[in-house]
Amino acid sequence: MKTSIRVFHWLPRIICILAILFVSIFATDAFAPGLTIWQQLGGFLIQLIPSFILLAFLIVAWKWELIGGIIFVVIGLVTSPLVFMLNHNRNHFSIDTSLKNVLIITFPFIVVGVLFIISNSLKKKNLKKA
Repeated sequence: MKTSIRVFHWLPRIICILAILFVSIFATDAFAPGLTIWQQLGGFLIQLIPSFILLAFLIVAWKWELIGGIIFVVIGLVTSPLVFMLNHNRNHFSIDTSLKNVLIITFPFIVVGVLFIISNSLKKKNLKKA
């Protein structure tokens, strides 16, 4: 039982860190020719704001798994239609491509939220048995 608790303790944290790093990669488009270094750094930091917010939610989830799990599930569910509409309408992607983008960008956060909730549940069950 201890091994499964340990896996469910670390798995959402690792996946979340990787997902935040993936989202952060999109901020690198702030580095464009023709802009000063300060404009590029300013744009880069502004585009990293979602990553900073996700990092703050990860810190909350690290301490309070149930609350953090709920937050990540809500983030994933709320941002899914937004990402779909952005990809489908603004970039004129097909529905299939837009759905794939939703899965790549928002689905990991839903999975992370569910894993945090499972981890919290397993730990509470383990405490009741002890």
